[in-house]
Amino acid sequence: MVVLHYYQRLNEADSGLGSLLQSVQALLGDGVRVVQKEQCFNVNWTGAAPPNGQETAMLHWVFGCPFEQGNIATESFLSPSPSDLLIEIGPRLNFSTAASTNAVSVCRAAGLEKIDRIECSRRYLFKCDKRLSSSQETTLAASLFDRMTEQRYPEPISSFAIATHPEPVFYVNILGEGRAALAKANIQLGLAFDSWDLDFYTALFQKLGRNPSSVECFDLAQSNSEHSRHWFFKGRLLLDGEELKESLFESIMKTQERSNPNNVIKFCDNSSAIQGREVLSLWPRDPSRSSPFEKRTSTRHVIFTAETHNFPTGVAPFSGATTGTGGRIRDVQCTGRGAHVIAGTAGYSFGNLHIPGESQLPVIFENRFSAPIPVPFGTGFARSFGMRLADGERHEWIKPIMFSGGIGAIEDVHVRKELPQAGMDVVKVGGPVYRIGVGGGAASSIQVQGDNASELDFGAVQRGDAEMEQKMNRVLRGCVESGEKNPICSLHDQGAGGNGNVLKELSEPAGAVIYASRFQLGDPTLSVLEIWGAEYQESNALLLRPQHVDFLRRLARRERCPVDFVGKITGDGRIVLVDDTKVPVSDTEFGKGQVGEHATPVNLKLEWVLGKMPRKEFILNRVNRALQPLDLPRDLSVVDALQRVLRLPSVASKRYLTNKVDRSVTGLVAQQQCDVKCSGNWMWAAKLPGEGAALAKACRAMCSVMGELGVAVDGGKDSLSMAARVGTETVKAPGTLVISAYAVCPDITATVTPDLKCPDGKGTLLHVAISPDRYRLGGSALAQCFSQVGDVSPDLDNPKTLVSCFQVTQALLKDRMISAGHDVSDGGLLTCLLEMAFAGNCGAQIELRAPGINALDILFAEELGLVVEVPRAAATDVCRRYREAGVRCVPVGYSGPRGPVAMVQVTVNGQEVLAEKVSVLRGWWEATSFQLERLQANPDCVAQEEAGLAKRTEPNFTLAFNPQEDLPLLQEIGLPVPRVAVLREEGSNGDREMVAAFLMAGFQVWDLTMQDLCSGEMTLDSFRGLVFVGGFSYADVLGSAKGWAASVTFNHRARAQFQAFHQRKDTFSLGVCNGCQLMAFLGWVGAERPDVKTAGGTIQPGVLLCPNTSGRFESRFVSLGIEESPALMLRGMAGSTLGIWVAHGEGRMRFRSPQVLAQLRAARLIPLRYVDDQGLPTEEYPLNPNGSPLGIAGICSPDGRHLAMMPHPERCVLPWQWPWMPTSWRLSMKVSPWLRMFQNACEWCLQHPEGQP
Repeated sequence: MVVLHYYQRLNEADSGLGSLLQSVQALLGDGVRVVQKEQCFNVNWTGAAPPNGQETAMLHWVFGCPFEQGNIATESFLSPSPSDLLIEIGPRLNFSTAASTNAVSVCRAAGLEKIDRIECSRRYLFKCDKRLSSSQETTLAASLFDRMTEQRYPEPISSFAIATHPEPVFYVNILGEGRAALAKANIQLGLAFDSWDLDFYTALFQKLGRNPSSVECFDLAQSNSEHSRHWFFKGRLLLDGEELKESLFESIMKTQERSNPNNVIKFCDNSSAIQGREVLSLWPRDPSRSSPFEKRTSTRHVIFTAETHNFPTGVAPFSGATTGTGGRIRDVQCTGRGAHVIAGTAGYSFGNLHIPGESQLPVIFENRFSAPIPVPFGTGFARSFGMRLADGERHEWIKPIMFSGGIGAIEDVHVRKELPQAGMDVVKVGGPVYRIGVGGGAASSIQVQGDNASELDFGAVQRGDAEMEQKMNRVLRGCVESGEKNPICSLHDQGAGGNGNVLKELSEPAGAVIYASRFQLGDPTLSVLEIWGAEYQESNALLLRPQHVDFLRRLARRERCPVDFVGKITGDGRIVLVDDTKVPVSDTEFGKGQVGEHATPVNLKLEWVLGKMPRKEFILNRVNRALQPLDLPRDLSVVDALQRVLRLPSVASKRYLTNKVDRSVTGLVAQQQCDVKCSGNWMWAAKLPGEGAALAKACRAMCSVMGELGVAVDGGKDSLSMAARVGTETVKAPGTLVISAYAVCPDITATVTPDLKCPDGKGTLLHVAISPDRYRLGGSALAQCFSQVGDVSPDLDNPKTLVSCFQVTQALLKDRMISAGHDVSDGGLLTCLLEMAFAGNCGAQIELRAPGINALDILFAEELGLVVEVPRAAATDVCRRYREAGVRCVPVGYSGPRGPVAMVQVTVNGQEVLAEKVSVLRGWWEATSFQLERLQANPDCVAQEEAGLAKRTEPNFTLAFNPQEDLPLLQEIGLPVPRVAVLREEGSNGDREMVAAFLMAGFQVWDLTMQDLCSGEMTLDSFRGLVFVGGFSYADVLGSAKGWAASVTFNHRARAQFQAFHQRKDTFSLGVCNGCQLMAFLGWVGAERPDVKTAGGTIQPGVLLCPNTSGRFESRFVSLGIEESPALMLRGMAGSTLGIWVAHGEGRMRFRSPQVLAQLRAARLIPLRYVDDQGLPTEEYPLNPNGSPLGIAGICSPDGRHLAMMPHPERCVLPWQWPWMPTSWRLSMKVSPWLRMFQNACEWCLQHPEGQP
């Protein structure tokens, strides 16, 4: 075994060295003249001999680029002189990274079996005038990496072996030393036991007459932590000496008594669900093998779940937020006996950012906590706060909030989990065990973060592997899509406490015996305690009857997902962990659930761990805050105040979050109206003085108002360790309650968006006030901008007014009388009106009257209310309907002209306080977002977008055909239905919307995986069409579609199938996004000489897809021009300009030579181009989201049968999937123009059954 080094020379233009050099020179001065950089792939080669010639060539192919000769070498490209400094940075080596796992999978797809780990490091060479001092070197090195996830390599890696031996199990001598022994273990193992815990467990084991093992102590700490047990919300609360009549949890549950009884799941299962309806959906005939999709009708209920991942995200932002999102996904999929994951929401709360040159903006880094700014999904929030209050206390989100909500659906037949029965198999599905998140439940329950040892925080660093999550999700979905034959009896997600927690929950109350040797390990040095307690991600546990074992194994093999049969349900009510790691039990012993002579480091009655325990008592005392009235500068103008407010992160544009994550995948996302149930999530430093009482008061207020509204909470979670130690000071996070509402939506087209739609005075703006004549500024964005909180905040003074407002608004939506609408919230009424103008790129005339009230109070008070735009002719009637319901509704202005130079004019009590172009005002609102964008994207691209936004008008969509017109052969009955295979690889995620598009066009659509082809279980012979879908095959770890191309190129079965299909004249193919990248690799499009093949029968590619010029993933709705070409799928569509979703990180077309590009243009093989608002091809960002030359978005083959494109037409085949289209189209269009692509393919198949001559 040896570590091989493959060095990769980086393209200067793509390496970001210019900005790095500027940063280093700002840090150390001009003595650093040049920065050079290379990557090193550190490959753990397990073969007895070095790679042979063929293996070496394959490794160069895997790590290299077909267009670059000599960019991969076994010797470094960097040559340091004596005064230079070479620094190598790579991942911490305590466990294999997710990138390594996926890179190894790519190698194995290529047939390279003698590799078990690949870690990529970055090597920087700093060319210096003189040798840097040791302190300068340390400072420079520290600026290059995150010490929580990375480290400096002083020498090239020579071994991945970890100098760690499994810690032996030990016993805590409670019988001999009493409570003191447990207190010592509490510190040693980081258990976070409080005094009550120490007393309780000491007494328990003294009563049992035995000492607990270290594993049992660890298990109890996780299972019964605040994080898992919610002691505070379920405890006895003594407020100022008087016990509350009921626990907070009981109060919350009582909200159900005055609400619609529509819950099918509540307060259990980590998710909640409300009554759904009968739906028609697509199901594979047999999920365990390739099969066609069928339409089936079933009753589905709506699921919502929400959780936070604050502590891990504070320690390591990206991995913490990634795994928090993954945990929320698993919460959804593990509801009942399995559920469908649909979409997500996200929220972030963080401290002051301190952006240079800006006041009151985002301290992300302090002590060892850092703010998460990762990825949102469909909707969410972002808030910042950091202030020293009048009483001297500092309140700030030093410990951030990373909130993740999940939307899903569950089949009615799968709502109830089955009880465990003796003989059932205990099964783990998902990734192997790693030393990750050990003690996560206890660590996140610490009262003040920073009180635990710093080294323990390294154990909380997470390992997110989205690829594994996707594999596991597909296995579980396959079980769910077996309908009434679903083999899963019960299902639980793994989270805090790891296997110990999830397997106890799964086996309760029957009990189980679990065998340590049966877990797949990602690290051979793991101890039994770590196997039992590590919080590794991408793993779930389920119960299975023995007769369904073969089905599950077949399904998991097809999806390449690990499945471990780790134990048996016993029926004796005990959870027993057998340590058979040195001498594994036999299959016979396993089948009978026998222990034999093996040690049992866990042997507990489930009743001791999960049963009813005494309630903890919490003594709370109110602390009266010294609130002071808001004191604003006397000469403060509306304009000056507005410039500050619009830059506050809570108010400002969230562009820096919304455009870098896929918002269109699945094609199921639509805006919705609601009749609601709610999830309540609490983030509060509840155990610090005064905070528990404040939380109790907030909870009572919430329950009271929900009772009056007829709305109920049906689930939620709490995080009560929301404080951090900074130096010697305790910094409290602001007390936070997030209420997420969800509902069944009867009509997804009856939606209203904020953008003004009736320009030039044709729309009247109405202010619907829930608390009329109140202008309270306490807690407002304006107050925060002046480092104050004020003394009186807005309130819901009359809940019945809100009920009436909701009812009238719903009726108006049903009657289609509201053209635009927005809520008054952060930033107040003026911000609400401006955001509507920004969204519509439209001016406005605003006239507000409140005699005797200051303009600042009127404009910036965040009193509850709505602003709606209605056609001018309807304004009087709409006001009347609100007024008759007892709700104040008054006209406050009208819409102005469209365009960036349109004016927004605001008068208050007859005095003009604001007159400015909409582009200028929007520039203030976008300023903070663009500042943050510059930190995470190419600054040149950010500057382009900022400049372009100031002058943009609106997209100019045009149609050159009639989408409603049916094609001739598609109307004929009796013609054979052509077959199309939707092919997916590990990490593909765009298959179901592609299936729907082709099925709508008339095809029989089959689900096909690369595993089906590589194993020989399926061929392409019966298919007319082959579709390569979008996603992240092998996580794109070595480049987009590189792994997918490897599995096609180097697997002889797959290669033969692809070549035969390509050579047939009766076939067509479509590659979208990741599939486009694959087709480029294969040479099916863009080849310099498509008729010339290598000895292996492959075609040399002429185009490849490279990282976006912006340097990040882009999710945008862009304009696409369709040009004349031979592409059969685009026949009759040339001359159209249509909106379309893009969602990719590597979409920039790179051609082998200028000649290849010229050849493609001359042959009219470039049918799709990104265009600007005038319909002209563009390279301007973000109209062109990736920087492709000439705006190229798609390429076809010379005969037109093969089309590759980066945008996603399959996500735009229904009008409601378009986030924006011209109003006339929205009113008249029943079918999206993009459906014609798929209809053209079906028409071609019917017209040319033997292929086109």
